[in-house]
Amino acid sequence: MSSAPHQIGVNTWVWTSPLDDDALRRLAPQIKAWGFDLIELPVENIGDWDPAAAARLLSDLGLGATLTLVMGEGRELVATDAATVARTQDYLRGVVDAAHAVGASVIAGPAYASVGRTWRMNHAERRECYAQLTQNLGPVVAYAQEAGVQVAVEPLNRYETSLINTVDQGLDALADLPAAGCGLLLDIYHMNIEETDIPAAIRRAGDRIAHVQVCANDRGAPGADHLPWPAVLQALNDAGYRGPLCIESFTADNATIATAASIWRPLARTQDAIAVDGLAHLRELMT
Repeated sequence: MSSAPHQIGVNTWVWTSPLDDDALRRLAPQIKAWGFDLIELPVENIGDWDPAAAARLLSDLGLGATLTLVMGEGRELVATDAATVARTQDYLRGVVDAAHAVGASVIAGPAYASVGRTWRMNHAERRECYAQLTQNLGPVVAYAQEAGVQVAVEPLNRYETSLINTVDQGLDALADLPAAGCGLLLDIYHMNIEETDIPAAIRRAGDRIAHVQVCANDRGAPGADHLPWPAVLQALNDAGYRGPLCIESFTADNATIATAASIWRPLARTQDAIAVDGLAHLRELMT
């Protein structure tokens, strides 16, 4: 299969959490040497790494960047109190500032509720949460647009959230937010759990796709799995998406992130192999 080429990135969560300046200085040159176009930088907390130093490092390497926002405990934009919303908005603005500093055009993640927070909702309650999301994410989106950054909102699987699980729910939740400033992050791992037809869901997302993360169905290397990668790439082409594909997986060496992401066993022969083998598979599909 041949498909339109995408830049390919990899998230530093493959190796470490939280990212700091020392880890970035160690990882970025190797990621560039392997042939990646981008590095995906998580911002678990503002100040974990220095955006100005990162910008210099990535510029010297000729490496682009995308950023992932992290909705940890206490970060909520819906069904919560005003003080929590304000703190969460301040955090998200800080991620936008970091993205602007390193020249990233997107911040991506579940910018609505903390990961792992689930609750039952009837239709009216879900509609109210989506209205709250519009109201509370809207100022962050406006701030991001002024900085030339788009917010990519991620549907998560049913075990990690009960608010936005599917592309259709994501489109519904974002309907009243400006497409130029806010779109969907499609994570193939979550789509494999929640979508009955992944390529069809990608096509429905269409021009609201703002970012794409990829990994195997078990969080290993793309291609070492049962996912229909040629059909996925064709659907992204059909949807008009020309942005990057970023490999996102996690290390089992950090107890906090391993528990949060349910990484209980090695996902490849080495962590490096998740990146290198995934890169090779995606490049092959796009030639």
